[in-house]
Amino acid sequence: MTVLDEKRQAYAAQELLTAEETLAPGRAARELELRSGEFELAAQLGEITTVPPEPGSGPGSRTGPAGPWARRRVPVAEVRRLRAEEGFPETLRDRLRTVGTAEAADLMGIGAGRFLRLARAGCFGPVRFYVNRYGVVVWLYLAAELTGFADREPELMRGSVPAAMRAMLGSGQDWRGRQWRSRRVAQLMGQAADPWESAAVIAAVLPPEELASVAEDPLERSLLRRLRPTLAPPAAVPTAGEAVERATTAEEFDEVLWYRVNLSRSLDQARRGQPATGRLRSPAAPAAPPGDGDQAPAAGGVCGRNRPSWTTDTRRLPARS
Repeated sequence: MTVLDEKRQAYAAQELLTAEETLAPGRAARELELRSGEFELAAQLGEITTVPPEPGSGPGSRTGPAGPWARRRVPVAEVRRLRAEEGFPETLRDRLRTVGTAEAADLMGIGAGRFLRLARAGCFGPVRFYVNRYGVVVWLYLAAELTGFADREPELMRGSVPAAMRAMLGSGQDWRGRQWRSRRVAQLMGQAADPWESAAVIAAVLPPEELASVAEDPLERSLLRRLRPTLAPPAAVPTAGEAVERATTAEEFDEVLWYRVNLSRSLDQARRGQPATGRLRSPAAPAAPPGDGDQAPAAGGVCGRNRPSWTTDTRRLPARS
């Protein structure tokens, strides 16, 4: 290919980028020089602003066969903004860099054992996970969040572990799963178009028996199942379904109770706006503005300061009381 051909291709690509108001995820990822996994994480974390597809625009529409959580699109202006950043694309990739336990411990200058204790105590939350060939969930963390935590909490990098943390870990608690779930719920709540979709997000992390005890109407449960978002990508290992289900489902009593309370509140709001029968027959309604009293809930645990799993906007999720 000659230099002239390359210039022509670049010009044609720029013309297409200028002509379109939004881009499909694949095209946006190529323009931003991101792999598909990096782009997905960037969209979930809010590093890339996305918008729902136009209603009735086919399989990718919010009301089409793909359902309400269809693949969202990226405004051209957002692509231009990110490409104009100094150091693009390395600076964007740096913000999306994920690490496992060993690399995370090295990054923070601590041993792997201490890192695991901090992670299980909820001092920071994973941003994604995968199931390895042994059926074990492997949690991944944002490198930038870990270095930020190490800078803010140097006393936890050395010396004795606080007594409250020792007691928590001694009782077998592990906050990695609930930290991931809280972050994922917050992300999806930000995309919900109406109260029924908001309720479906919360319902997605509850065990079936808990969901049935809150949403006693079979028609409402059917609607929540239809609107249920995908919490995690399909497992690469065929036998990993059980491990993925454990990672995406609330287990501990207090976590289950908190989601039950908020599902009940969300269902009350959804019923007042539109009965389940009407919602089953109609497209998604515009999202209601968040109430003045709604705020992000505190995540609890022994490392409650600046908890990263609630940095995403969760104003539509009622506060824990």
